[in-house]
Amino acid sequence: MSARAGAGGATAVAVPCLTIVAGAADLKPATEAAFERYARATERRIAAEVAAPATFLSVSTKPDRDCQRTFDALNRGEIVVEPLRSTDAGRAIDIPGGLVHHWLGTTFLPDVCVCDAVMLLQDYNRHGEIYRPRIERSELLSQNGDRFTFFLRFFMKKVITVVINSEHQAEYVRLTPERVHSRVVSTRIAEVEHPGAPDEREKPVGRDGGYLWRLNTYWRFLERDGGTYLQFESISLTRRIPVGLGWVVGPFINSLPRESLEYTLQTTRDVLTQRRGAADRPIVQVQARGRG
Repeated sequence: MSARAGAGGATAVAVPCLTIVAGAADLKPATEAAFERYARATERRIAAEVAAPATFLSVSTKPDRDCQRTFDALNRGEIVVEPLRSTDAGRAIDIPGGLVHHWLGTTFLPDVCVCDAVMLLQDYNRHGEIYRPRIERSELLSQNGDRFTFFLRFFMKKVITVVINSEHQAEYVRLTPERVHSRVVSTRIAEVEHPGAPDEREKPVGRDGGYLWRLNTYWRFLERDGGTYLQFESISLTRRIPVGLGWVVGPFINSLPRESLEYTLQTTRDVLTQRRGAADRPIVQVQARGRG
């Protein structure tokens, strides 16, 4: 059990009856291996895009008309969100015993420089303050240049409540003063049982409710057009939805990955543009795309 379980006086209260109804789920080696294959396919595409300035932002790889429409929406202050699906040599990647949730979001931060955007994302000691309530606590564990190891405690609620302790490794690559990208991968994810109670404890890793088994995120920062474009891509692994329990587990598993991405982008935008508390920017969702 992590030393951080039970620390910090968390106030989250789980809903044990619903958690028990949903049942436990075990992360199988085949599920984990399939997710790693999916992540490798995604990262091959990302590596090809960030290698050239013309394709550094994924929106720039769209057909000309769609590309222009998206940039127009971004410069109007909208957040553009779309589901993605990676393939391997054009073939779908099956995830036995699990589900992959893959989302891409982009926003434009007027009058914000890349250095300020990167600095905010690297301030891991403050993520529990900046992104509350989605992140209850955060802690920078170590840093070596642009490589970071950090702890996050997630609070996730939708019909049921789930609290998760997690550790992550991040690496930032500065291609030019105007172009930066990062890769952040989870190294440990443990669901918390009885969060905030005296008997709080972590469930065995990979033997829990299955609400979050893996999480990889990829950021891109591009300073241009009088501000900074911020792109956030997320792939996460969860259990499948048990038959007959879609009303309990379905909203949580299907909706939260997208909503978490939108919340992170919106909050980052508000903080960096000093407009926290203003009305939410429009969020535009576009049709899913397969990406090999």
